[in-house]
Amino acid sequence: MTESTERILLDTNILVYAYDSREPAKHQKAKSILRQSWLKKAHYAISTQSLSEFFVVITKKIGMPVEEAQQIVQDLVAFQNFTILNFNFTTVLQAISFHKKTRVHYYDSLLATTMIQHGVSHIYTENIKDFKAVPGIEATNPLA
Repeated sequence: MTESTERILLDTNILVYAYDSREPAKHQKAKSILRQSWLKKAHYAISTQSLSEFFVVITKKIGMPVEEAQQIVQDLVAFQNFTILNFNFTTVLQAISFHKKTRVHYYDSLLATTMIQHGVSHIYTENIKDFKAVPGIEATNPLA
């Protein structure tokens, strides 16, 4: 990875693979992405939506203890080389409108609308097809 000043949003699946070792190749790639930020060689954005989804997936589907998952979320939020993107009621209304217009899944619409609201145009995600219909958003699968 090269050093970049562009903020790239990390989708939930990147966060999950970084802490779930059941698919070793994806786990190593996702850990490497986070490591770049820990080493301050890259600056990523994470949405509050993705932090919430991460918590549910890692505890319910992966079986991580709640306290451990909570600590990871707290660490991600506290680390200054991650920008945390929040959304508000206006974002929700824009996401609903976008969903109605494009039929992009609502939660992907919410994530895309949050990104646009914060001037972030690039997302690392395993699900690049989910963002093809979103103008102005470039999706890359760094796990491929």
